[in-house]
Amino acid sequence: MRDDVAMAIEFRPGRADRSPGRELLAELIAYFNEIYPGRAARPGSITTADEMVAPHGAFLVGYADGEAVAIGGLRRLEDGICEIKRMYVVPAARSRGAGRALLAALEDAARALGYERVRLDAGPQQHHSRALFADVGYVEIERYNANHIADYFAEKRL
Repeated sequence: MRDDVAMAIEFRPGRADRSPGRELLAELIAYFNEIYPGRAARPGSITTADEMVAPHGAFLVGYADGEAVAIGGLRRLEDGICEIKRMYVVPAARSRGAGRALLAALEDAARALGYERVRLDAGPQQHHSRALFADVGYVEIERYNANHIADYFAEKRL
């Protein structure tokens, strides 16, 4: 699947607790547990599958050539503000625009749900994610949640 050409990705609604979202979410959790020692015993934040569905949230699965290659969700924080959660791109699809496309699709979903601002957080090992967020207009803000792993908090007006 990997080459230097940008991927064509189709995003479809899904759920974090149903296939293929469930399996990709398990990969993401395993990755986080690897890069953040101790996370398995004390996760940074808990987001349920039900928080990432309508009417206040969304969960998207990205497909390339019929294969699930990306997931991401959003949940309501407060009136007009939602949070992007669980963005993940399989290793074979990285560096081909999949993360950028996923982020744009999540922002579109947030707009469709009526949100005016979107927030997200990231930990110190998520260098590529942080660079992407800054590149597309996310601005660092003060800590807005109790995620003890995160040290980067950002927001974007939609």
